[in-house]
Amino acid sequence: MTKHAHKTPVVLILAGLIASSVAALPAASASAESAAASRGAKIVIKIASIAPGRSPWDKALERMAADWERLSNGAVEVKIFAGSIAGNEQDMIRKIRLGALQGGVFSNMGLAKIDYSLTVLSIPFLFHSREEFNAVFDRMKPSLEKTIEGKGFKVTLWTLAGWVNFFTKGKVVDPDDLKKYKISVTPDFPELEQVWKRMGYEVVTGEANELMIQLQSGAASGAYLPPLLAASGQYFALVPQMFAPSLAPLVGGLLLSDKAWASIPAELHGPFLEAVAAAARGLYEETMTLEADAVKMMKDNGLVVNDPPPDKLAKWREAANLAIDRLIGPVFSKEMYDQVVGHLQEYRKSRGQ
Repeated sequence: MTKHAHKTPVVLILAGLIASSVAALPAASASAESAAASRGAKIVIKIASIAPGRSPWDKALERMAADWERLSNGAVEVKIFAGSIAGNEQDMIRKIRLGALQGGVFSNMGLAKIDYSLTVLSIPFLFHSREEFNAVFDRMKPSLEKTIEGKGFKVTLWTLAGWVNFFTKGKVVDPDDLKKYKISVTPDFPELEQVWKRMGYEVVTGEANELMIQLQSGAASGAYLPPLLAASGQYFALVPQMFAPSLAPLVGGLLLSDKAWASIPAELHGPFLEAVAAAARGLYEETMTLEADAVKMMKDNGLVVNDPPPDKLAKWREAANLAIDRLIGPVFSKEMYDQVVGHLQEYRKSRGQ
């Protein structure tokens, strides 16, 4: 039976990203059941999530948990701890390494804590379109999984969790416009903070649950947020100008510790991964629909969306490239960065860009 805990979430990055309907899977084979039963004591897998309780992601995790228990004939019990009740992503990683948890759902921030080279996924202005990201990410998955699994984790699911935009008190179109504002970013991602500082912007740090106070007090006059969070947290009322281009993708992953994965009978690995994959079907389309709905709702309530002309967008990309060049090595893994850029160049060349 799936056990569940709720708490007001610190980070809502993955909220609403997985449809609650997950296809049913075939029952486990008799051989898998007998193998699981032969292990003796029940295997308990505790998975923490930063998504809020009763969100679509949470419902999908519960369905996955029920499938794992059914597929193992009750030999595996999955407990879900939603809404950041197990702490932030760094806390979750620590608890997994200590054995207090067996798995967790992580965003870019958590993945970068496991290996800093994964910060490459969060470089602003690197991808010129969502199609570019999709193509490159498909090519990068084997390398990313190898990197994460080299740190003692098993990747069971990847999901695109949306995109990030600037939200500011006033209009921003040119790179110099942003220098008028103090941008709030999470303290959990110092590598990204360095990118913005290298680009010449004033950055202030604060936990997600402090953002409203920062904006109300004037400590911050802008934020680096996914539209879903800007809408659900009502932050757009205080920063009602949105920079239209999607700056960086939000990538999520469901990870288990190597030890936890090894504790599951090998005969169940395939069926278990199929159960997780079933939850991932249609994620991108669902995410983009939710994001579009969030932007429409905000526009209906006063949000102004600013789309820079091509010459201004080129200036943004030039400024970002200068910052990134100085950070390759100390912040970004050069090997990982070169792989991403190589795949990007191949994609653009194949389309005559």
